[in-house]
Amino acid sequence: MMLRKGGIRLFNNQPLDSGTRNHPLLVGLLYAFIAMGVLTLAASLLLWLSDYDESHLGTIAYAIHALSVATGSLVAGRRSDSKGWWNGWMLGILYVTLVLIVGFLAFDRGLEWRTLWFLLGSMAVGTLGGMIGINLRR
Repeated sequence: MMLRKGGIRLFNNQPLDSGTRNHPLLVGLLYAFIAMGVLTLAASLLLWLSDYDESHLGTIAYAIHALSVATGSLVAGRRSDSKGWWNGWMLGILYVTLVLIVGFLAFDRGLEWRTLWFLLGSMAVGTLGGMIGINLRR
């Protein structure tokens, strides 16, 4: 946050009171969690209606997270004025942080080595999605 003549400004030098349209991270997180909900529901239906084995559930969960971060960072990059890679990267970090907080509070999950790989993968997918998103707005 920086204090300037126009008031308090947040990410991408946008005014604090400009609404959610100008806050790409917030909108991107919203899209990411909506995508996670829809993809989780689709995966549940796939497991229920088919004879697909539940041993692949970990892989399905990571794929859902990757697609959710990609969706959110694409939206965040598209809504940002510049630095789409940074918005995607930050979205990946915020997404993993929120998922870890929910996992810790609801399921008493701790930090493991897989958590580091989850974070690094989300940052990479988010960066790529943000770069694609900033180029889609033109």
